[in-house]
Amino acid sequence: MHDRKSESLSTADNPRISMDVVSELLMGMRLLGVHYQRVLATPPFGLRFATVPGRAQFHFVSRGPVYLRNALGEVRAMQSGDAVLLPRGGIHALVSDPGIPEEDIALYKTDPLCGNISGINACTAVEDPSSSALVFSGCMEFDLGGMHPLVSLMPEAMFVGTLLDRYPELLPMLEAMAREAEAERAGYAGILARLADVVSASIVRAWVECGCGDASGWVEALRDPRLGRVIAALHRDPGRNWTLAELAAEMGRSRSVFAERFMTVTGMTPVRYLTELRMQLATQWIARDHVPIDRVAQKLGYNSQAAFSRAFKRVVGVSPSAVRSQTGG
Repeated sequence: MHDRKSESLSTADNPRISMDVVSELLMGMRLLGVHYQRVLATPPFGLRFATVPGRAQFHFVSRGPVYLRNALGEVRAMQSGDAVLLPRGGIHALVSDPGIPEEDIALYKTDPLCGNISGINACTAVEDPSSSALVFSGCMEFDLGGMHPLVSLMPEAMFVGTLLDRYPELLPMLEAMAREAEAERAGYAGILARLADVVSASIVRAWVECGCGDASGWVEALRDPRLGRVIAALHRDPGRNWTLAELAAEMGRSRSVFAERFMTVTGMTPVRYLTELRMQLATQWIARDHVPIDRVAQKLGYNSQAAFSRAFKRVVGVSPSAVRSQTGG
């Protein structure tokens, strides 16, 4: 966890992505809490989390220190006031000491606090309760709309501490989380959950604004102001029957120069990019939002449901109706 990607979210050497594209990307972001846990644990402890694919995990250490240990055994110390977002979730642990064994957090008894928020008390009898670690964790549904592939390019762990110099407005939110976690005032659990959502979204925004770290490939298009305008236009109106001439005009270049530049940076033709964007959106609308297939076809510019279904199966590998049945839509 001490590699360069996990250590730093903001790198001055990286060209920054244009704000228009950042806005388009973040408008499609979905980061909603599935469930939250307020965890009080007395050392020694080792709590293992196993977040399912498609979900992120957030941890805020109100009272530390706590160590974050990944599946490879790499550790990162987190002090009081630290927060981390694991955009792809996965197996990891919060431990009181780097070498301590861990147990699945699901084995601990939970007490409902409110809604989708529960409390876990992993404490033993101690003379000083303040010696126990206090952590607020959230499992979150996380996608970036049509730009969801960007999630796979994010660091394994995104620590808020690397952002505070550049984004000082995060500090009051972290301080508010610490106060709510400690004081346990009326409604504190719900307030903590909302703050966790905002801090997590802010971490993602900071990473994007700072140039997406070391991400490569089609992200380079977002760093090119001219190509960025094209990407933003496609994501803003994916159902439009775009022509090569219209896209070249968005970039302010000839069709041949535009097509060559787009292919060089993204590794695919504009038509292929638009088709894959449409199918990513279609999958989300059908599986997550349960939009009728004929309505999805219409929104994405297809003349018929049959034409849309053929394109969907060619790109995704299964039919739209199969995706709908798999998710109970």
